[in-house]
Amino acid sequence: MSDEKKTYYIEVGSGEISSSATDSPWNFKIEATDEEITQLREIFDSNYSTGWQGFLRSHVPYIQYHYDRENDAYDRNLQQIYQMIHDLGDDEARTHIESMGILEADPTKDEK
Repeated sequence: MSDEKKTYYIEVGSGEISSSATDSPWNFKIEATDEEITQLREIFDSNYSTGWQGFLRSHVPYIQYHYDRENDAYDRNLQQIYQMIHDLGDDEARTHIESMGILEADPTKDEK
């Protein structure tokens, strides 16, 4: 795989990764290698699968949301997706994700 970074456009809701800004709507612009895009795609795919598992589990009324492993996995995957977009994204993407407050604080950034 190539170490050369290319521009990609990400639509988080649908899990779409595109190399064209005009083909479909997008939320974030990133610069990533083929390997990084493969990793991001795997997380999106995992979230798709976990989402279906959560949908099926939701029909079991005696399991409460806060004891639901599928929802926990979905949330962790979303956090990984936003972390990758934050790391690979342009200034606008990083600023927006930071304003959402969904990423854990990096304790090494406070050290001086």
